[in-house]
Order: sequence, then C-alpha cells, then structure tokens
Amino acid sequence: MFNVRRLVLVSILLAIVVVSLGAYTRLTHAGLGCPDWPGCYGLIDVPETSEQIAKAELAFPERPVEPEKAWNEMIHRYFAGSLGLLILLITILSIKNRHQGQPLFLPILILMIVTFQAALGMWTVTMKLMPIVVMAHLLGGFTTLCLLFLLYLRLTPYRIPGSDWSIKKYAKFGVVGIGLLAGQIALGGWTAANYAALHCTELPICQDGWIEQITFDESFDLIPPERDTYEFGHLGHDQRVTIHVMHRIGAIITFGYLVWLALAIMRRAQTSFFQTVPSVLIAILLVQVGLGISNIVMSLPLAIAVSHNVVAACLMMALITLTYSLKRKI
Repeated sequence: MFNVRRLVLVSILLAIVVVSLGAYTRLTHAGLGCPDWPGCYGLIDVPETSEQIAKAELAFPERPVEPEKAWNEMIHRYFAGSLGLLILLITILSIKNRHQGQPLFLPILILMIVTFQAALGMWTVTMKLMPIVVMAHLLGGFTTLCLLFLLYLRLTPYRIPGSDWSIKKYAKFGVVGIGLLAGQIALGGWTAANYAALHCTELPICQDGWIEQITFDESFDLIPPERDTYEFGHLGHDQRVTIHVMHRIGAIITFGYLVWLALAIMRRAQTSFFQTVPSVLIAILLVQVGLGISNIVMSLPLAIAVSHNVVAACLMMALITLTYSLKRKI
C-alpha cells in the first residue's frame, strides 16, 4: 500500500505539471500548434528540418509549421501521456492489492476519466478549439488531479488528535464549497475558451457601461455555430463581456462563502489541525484573488495567468483536505 501511495504522490505532482502546461499551451495560443493527434504533422516530435517542414506544410497547408507552438503542444502531450501510464500502473496495483484493503473504485474512476481526457485532447484539435471541448479538457485535468489527491488522502492513515464534534456539521458546507469552487473554475475555463479574459479591463466588475452590454444570447451556448476554427474566439464583444462579468461575480460569491466557512470552523475548532487548514485555505484564496486582480491590471501576463490556474488547483485541494477531514477523520 505504501508503494501505491508513493506512486499516487508522484502522479499528483505530475498532474500539477500537466495542468500548468495545459494552461501555458492555451495562453500561448498553441492549442493548434500541431494540427493532428497524437503526433505532430505525422511525427512523434516536431518538424525541424527543411524537408520535414516542407512535407508537413504540404500535408496541412492551412497550418504552417510554428515550431515553438508545436513544441508547447507536444511537451504537454508527453507529460499527459506519462501521467496516463502512471495512473494505469496505479490501477493495476490497486486491483492486485484489492484484498489488502486497497481502494479500488477511485483508481478505476481516475483511469476512466484520464482515458476520456485523452479523447478530449484529441477533440480539442480535431474540433478546432471548440469552446465546450476546451473547457471540458480543462475541467478533466482538474478532476484528475483532485481525485488523485483524494486517493492519496484515502491511502494516508492519519488521525486528528482530539474530537472537534462541534464542527463536524460543517462537512456538508465544505461539499457545497467544493461545488461552488468547481463552478467558478468552470466559469474561468469558459472565459479562457472564449478568449474573454481581456474584455473587462477595470475593477471590481468591469468598465463603465458593462450593465448595458450584458447579454445571455449565445454567451453560454454549449454548441456554437459551425466554423472552420474557433481559435481566438467566435463571439462578439458583448457576449465576452457577459462571460467575464459572470466569472467576476462568481469569484466574489465563492470568495465570500469560503472565507465564511474557514472562519466559522476556526472559531469553533479545538484542535490545531482545524485551525491550520482553514488558515491555509484563506491564504491560498487571498493569493488567488491577488493573481486575478494582477491579470486585469497587468493585462494577462503569461506567468501570472498560468499561476492563476495552478493556485486554483491548490485551493481546491486545500478545500478537499478540510472537507474530507471533517467527514472522515473526526
């Protein structure tokens, strides 16, 4: 069981790298850096010689070779493929050790999700960055990471000293918080998939006149009109403003709820564990808000935009830790 737990820990770290690389690929507009899947212009790496480039551009005349973007995409695929193989190994070992109390449902579920995630990666390319597919691919990455983290908690036989029975009731509020945060991450994914991140340039909600620009007509249509490509977006300015505003409002609601939840637990907790974890949750939440504000003020710098994705994942893992501990460990 210890060996499986160690593999799960490695897979969590690898999943964080994959989420980071996915955000980097998206933000550098490299999602179509390779117009085919799983290779790149029919190769297992990127065309580099003049002969390879000429052959690639003959096969895909609509997508001239851009080596930097192609490498961004392929490096992401290499890491994602490695993660998939590691999850397969974890699942095989879990089945082998099932009679030793090894969790079985979670590894199988994670393997199913990462398999579907691979399909989403293919559809992201073949469907030319259709927003619903891009958002689903992002959510699939977050889901894989969070379930791996939950599996790690399941494999960790920790006990919390003392008995904070008075705060156990907050477990259900933690579940609600996970749902809110997942919804907010989905809104962020929808904002990114529709290239709406820079359509509100002022704080706290948007620039003057944003109320008049709000329209839900087409803003959240899951099936868009058929186009040759959805790269750089297909919606109008008002639709993108609407999406961005909903993400901002969602952030305010999520922030308020999570702060309330963390402070409520801290006020009633009798053990250092339930003082520390909510404090960490608030700290990560403040960092995330700071990154979101920086994205607006500094017009979406690459490092901060990628960090915004990674810190969202860390925030979810902190919330999962708190909720799981309230439900299982008291």
